[in-house]
Amino acid sequence: MILSIIDFISQPWHWAVSGAAIAGLMFIMLYAGEKFGVSTSFETVCSMAGAGKNIELFNYDWRSQTWLLLFLTGAAIGGFIGTTALQSPEPVQISQSTVEYLASVGVATPQTNAEGLGYVPREIFNFETLFSVKGIIIMVLGGFLIGFGTRWAKGCTSGHAISGLSNLQLPSLVAVIGFFIGGLVMTHLLLPMILKL
Repeated sequence: MILSIIDFISQPWHWAVSGAAIAGLMFIMLYAGEKFGVSTSFETVCSMAGAGKNIELFNYDWRSQTWLLLFLTGAAIGGFIGTTALQSPEPVQISQSTVEYLASVGVATPQTNAEGLGYVPREIFNFETLFSVKGIIIMVLGGFLIGFGTRWAKGCTSGHAISGLSNLQLPSLVAVIGFFIGGLVMTHLLLPMILKL
């Protein structure tokens, strides 16, 4: 019985399952008067650590955001369980056009678990690459720009695209359009140049 449940949970699910779960979560959060956004947790942690004494942005009652920290803790634990105990026996399934595009820029798509699961391309994310120009641009500069952009946009992709749009917020629409434009520019113009370094 337990093995059949684990087999059922471990298989790839239709995208609509995630969509329905996200929509259900948003209805609950709207009803509770809460907003969803993972980047808000960084502010909460900074506020908990006392940053509000020196920086006005962090000067608020962080206890009102305790639920978000529990959510993030649950997401981390769920991610660990999902990648260890409930791991699919097959590498991530992506479209053939994506496989061909990745191959054209020098990123292989694993066909077996021995080659990797395909969530994090080994050609980009490894310790050898980290200390190269390519690695510094992708991991260090990229990480900085993500963090800076998140604060400048007053929210991350999940905050704006899921929570902001469901609340019919115009700034979130502008941010999401910007995310898509930035993603297209990165994918088709910048990433091929960076990977050639």
